[in-house]
Amino acid sequence: MIGLRPAGRDGIVALGAHCDDIAIGAGASLYTICAARPGLRVDALVLSGGGTEREDEERAALAAFCPGAELRLTVLKLPDGRLPAHWDEAKNALEDLRAAQTRPDLIFAPWAGDAHQDHRGLAKLVPTVWRDHLTLGYEIVKWDGDLGRPAVYQPLDDEVAETKVRLLQEHYPSQRHRPWYDREAFLGLARIRGIECNARYAEAFHVNKLTIDLAGG
Repeated sequence: MIGLRPAGRDGIVALGAHCDDIAIGAGASLYTICAARPGLRVDALVLSGGGTEREDEERAALAAFCPGAELRLTVLKLPDGRLPAHWDEAKNALEDLRAAQTRPDLIFAPWAGDAHQDHRGLAKLVPTVWRDHLTLGYEIVKWDGDLGRPAVYQPLDDEVAETKVRLLQEHYPSQRHRPWYDREAFLGLARIRGIECNARYAEAFHVNKLTIDLAGG
């Protein structure tokens, strides 16, 4: 099991290419961690959507997904679907966050196998900024059919799984028209990942490198 240091230490970094990525990919895990550790620091960075209704949605949503946390959210204005052309801006944003949040216990980010160029680009930037930190790559179901074989699972209580779906529907009205944005999609994937880790529901993550301490306390 992954342990986090007490409240008041460096906490968690959550990264998304677009508003709603973090909530879709790791919302239930964020909710679980923050509910269990009041006062935990969560630094979130989203690369696109700044200055639009999407930013308003993201601020309300992440506040709900991080109950009791010390949430610090930055939403930039990089154009959707164009991250490769704005590589320097994205890299600098991550470096700025690292300078302000130097030792996170855990990083949530997209995974490098994601088919969306913005997700994949962000995932590839993360280890160039945080080289020796635990990074969990979340998954987002989509048309591309790019779901892989994750290695890390966070089992979810039924109530938490339902809360995730409710908050997604409540806080992102701009996405409700999308054919994949519905209760069945979110709970269906959570049920499959739950089966894979002997639970009812779960969120699953990819990890490139994991350091363990078998002698640690």
